[in-house]
Amino acid sequence: MKPEKLSAKVRSALIELARQRVSGKSICPSEAARRVQPEAWRDLMPMVHETAGELVLQGILQATQRGKTVNLAEARGPYRLIYISAESFTRTQDGRSDHE
Repeated sequence: MKPEKLSAKVRSALIELARQRVSGKSICPSEAARRVQPEAWRDLMPMVHETAGELVLQGILQATQRGKTVNLAEARGPYRLIYISAESFTRTQDGRSDHE
């Protein structure tokens, strides 16, 4: 499979899996890899991490560790992803989103 097509499948899987969860519930990035390439999902993880980072920067997904929002560029270790819907996007007292 061409890298562009594989990347699009990873993106779709991350969004679809996260959207299917009950509001506020998270997915493990490996779930998307397993959906796209069940037999060789580990090989797909670098692409999954890169795509997840792009989706977080675009404001589509939120990355968390131990229930707290994290910046994937700085985070170390396992993380989870949550779909950001308009209803879950809240503001702090200074007007910033709690997802920034």
